Amino acid sequence: MARLVHLNGPPGIGKSTLSALYADRNPGTLNLDVDTLHHLVGGWQDEETDTWPVVWSLVRAMAATHLDGGRDVVLPQYHARVDEIATLEKLAREHGAGFREVVLLDDREAAIERFNRRAQGSDDPWIRHHHRLVELGGGPVVLGTMYDNLTEVVRLRPGAVVVPSTAGAVQETYELLAEALREPVSP
Repeated sequence: MARLVHLNGPPGIGKSTLSALYADRNPGTLNLDVDTLHHLVGGWQDEETDTWPVVWSLVRAMAATHLDGGRDVVLPQYHARVDEIATLEKLAREHGAGFREVVLLDDREAAIERFNRRAQGSDDPWIRHHHRLVELGGGPVVLGTMYDNLTEVVRLRPGAVVVPSTAGAVQETYELLAEALREPVSP
C-alpha cells in the first residue's frame, strides 16, 4: 500500500535533508518538498504576494497523482494545526494510501538555535527569505511559539511518532526515521 508520510518538525530541524535522503534510498518515492515548489511560483519573494494557495493546490495534485500510481510520498512540512494534518490524512485515505505522521524534535532552545544557524552564511534565497519573515514576526519568540504549538499537536495526535533530531547527527536521525517508517501503515 502506498503511503503519505508527513515529516513534521520546527523550521531548520532537518526535514528537507531527511526527506531527500529517504527518497534517494527508496526509489519511486516522491520527495514533495513544499519549499522547493515555492521557487517555481512567481512572486514568492514578495511579502505582499501570497503564493501558499497556489503551492498547496500543486502539493495536493502531485501527492494525489503519485499515490494513485501506488507510490509513496514524503512531505517535509511544518504544521502545527490539527486540521492541517487531518487534511493530509484525508488526502491519503481518498487515494487509497496509508498515512504516517513523523515529528522531528530537538529540545526547544536547540531547535531555535538550529534555525538561526541555518540562515548564517546561507546563499539560498528561500532560506534567507524565510529567516527574514521569521525575524519580522518576532524571531526567537515566534520560533518558540511555533515549537510550543507543534508539541501541543503531538499531544493531540497520539498516532504521531516523535523522532529525536540532534544537530549534526544526520545519519543517526535518518536511521531513527527509517525505523519509525518500518512499522505497519495504518489504513
